[in-house]
Amino acid sequence: MDAFGIDISPAMLAIARRDNPDLSFSVGSMTELALADRSVGGILASFSVIHIPDEHIPTVFAHFHRVLRPGGAALLGFHVGDRHKIKTEGYGGHPMKVHLHWRPVDRMAAWLREAGFTIEAEIVGNQDAKAPAGFLVARRPVVTQP
Repeated sequence: MDAFGIDISPAMLAIARRDNPDLSFSVGSMTELALADRSVGGILASFSVIHIPDEHIPTVFAHFHRVLRPGGAALLGFHVGDRHKIKTEGYGGHPMKVHLHWRPVDRMAAWLREAGFTIEAEIVGNQDAKAPAGFLVARRPVVTQP
């Protein structure tokens, strides 16, 4: 399997390259995903869509659908809830300014369906925690010819 990573943050890519020297990483954005149509077999978006505003999620999911081969899967991890905040301090006290969005699982699943995906699994972990984790497995359907 050929795996690679895309991130908007050069600093995060530097860490990824350091920790995974055999993999390829490049700067890019989910809102303008620079990959060829039907070019990947799977997508892992692990707590990355939490930084995307609601109005841009349909564009991101449309790009995911476009770049996945028929039958390809997307696994999304996100914070479950219905709120937004701006985080100004990172781990270790590092200053930052990032938007964080908590979303209901059904809203995320609806956006995926609108983009053309079928939902295969919905999981909510740590339901009693302050920030439950949501996971969705979605698949680009295989279109069969009659």
